[in-house]
Parts: sequence; structure tokens; C-alpha cells
Amino acid sequence: MTLVEWADLVRAELELDENERLDRADVDRVLDLAKDAAHSVARPAAPLTTFLMGIAIGRGGDPEEVAARLSRLALDSAQE
Repeated sequence: MTLVEWADLVRAELELDENERLDRADVDRVLDLAKDAAHSVARPAAPLTTFLMGIAIGRGGDPEEVAARLSRLALDSAQE
């Protein structure tokens, strides 16, 4: 099973609309953000950061912009 297929099963289980399907680019965006948070902040920051990303997107944020902002924040935190 691919991660896109898994995401589709989860979407269906949560009874989310068809228009909320994730494609490979969406999955990669989430995984890249999780990697940046885990490696730059701490491993537990990955699920927390991606959860907060989901809240921001659910409130109307652009997925690419939200992910980019949070990745920058994580990477900048590692340099401090």
C-alpha cells in the first residue's frame, strides 16, 4: 500500500469529502515538513508540527505556504 492509498483510506474513514484527497505532492509536502521538524527541532516535533499544519490548512491556509513557513521556522530553529 502506498502512502497516497493509505491517506485515501484515512480520508474515507474520517468521512472527508472527495475534494480533500491527497496526491503524491501533498504527501511529500507533509513528509518533508515532518523531516525538517524532526531533524531540526526534535523527533516529537514532527507529528506535532504536521498536526498544526493541518489545523492551519483547515482554517483556509495554503498548503504550500504553510509548509514552507513551518519548514523555515524549523530550519531556523536549528541554527540558533
